[in-house]
Amino acid sequence: MPRVVGTDPGTGSLDLILLADGAVLDQGTLPPDAEPASLLEWLDRWRPIDLIAGPSGYGLPLVRADEATASDLELMALVREDERGRSLGVGGFSGWVAALAGSGLPVVFLPGGIHLPTIPPHRKLHRVDLGTADKVAVAALALRQDADARGRPPGESTFALVEIGSAFSSILVVDRGAIVHAAAGSNGPMGLRSPGVWDGEAAYLLGPLSKRDLFRGGLDDLGPAARPAFFESLRAHLAGLLEVSPFDRIYLSGSGSNRPDLEGALIETLSRFGVVSSLGRLPGAVVKHAAQGSALLADGLAGGRHEDLVASLRLREASGSAIDGLESMRPGFSNRFARRPPTA
Repeated sequence: MPRVVGTDPGTGSLDLILLADGAVLDQGTLPPDAEPASLLEWLDRWRPIDLIAGPSGYGLPLVRADEATASDLELMALVREDERGRSLGVGGFSGWVAALAGSGLPVVFLPGGIHLPTIPPHRKLHRVDLGTADKVAVAALALRQDADARGRPPGESTFALVEIGSAFSSILVVDRGAIVHAAAGSNGPMGLRSPGVWDGEAAYLLGPLSKRDLFRGGLDDLGPAARPAFFESLRAHLAGLLEVSPFDRIYLSGSGSNRPDLEGALIETLSRFGVVSSLGRLPGAVVKHAAQGSALLADGLAGGRHEDLVASLRLREASGSAIDGLESMRPGFSNRFARRPPTA
């Protein structure tokens, strides 16, 4: 009966949830700038713990915290050397990760979409974000719910997951139980705070960009043109993904999906591409979907009842790094980072 913890280092909070044999035992939320000591104290109260799915950022290929190198920690945050030490994006992320890495707790860092063998190599060219680790976790929660609702194994589920987060928007396509395509984060549709896909010439002219620049220019930052730009961006990305990786069901997630000024228009927009359902929660869970999904993956990795999710998503075959796709643009760019073979 595994006792596991899932986490979600969101823009607005750090959510934690404790499962025992797949059932919710406890949960909680810390502010985004919470001190690492607060996180460790919370986890200490939940001992014994068999496995913790730690805050993973852009992801690692199932690396245990006690085996993570300095390069691994950099690859999860992807902050340039000249900006390190500033509060960028998720306030306490680097501190939480460093504290967990040195805590002796059984922590594993989850992969992002870029690490998964089910997304073909040609879709990884020039890409970093094909769904961060928390988006993979939300996809796991959607996969569990879709499979159970249909009374079929996860390997028979095909759908799209649309997440409207507090900063970014993301779309992941699951085909027969595996993530095969994505338009996510700063590589995806316009978000509430993010402008979505960057124009290369704009990036050149505005450069050097700061990490903060990725968190502004979205729906909530703009004037009268914001709303049509937001929904048109969402439609364009969905149409493109649908053409390449067909689906007929869509799960809607994220804090932005419940906003009264957006909810109805979002459902109307998504309904053009398939049957829309709001992503549900684990019984008794109130924390964010990504924390719930990462707990399911931790349960599966610990040999629990959700092991079928880990197998369907092929998490144990994750490999590489989040920046391998940039080699085609600048050979040798990622040489200073350790490459990792697939996890056994």
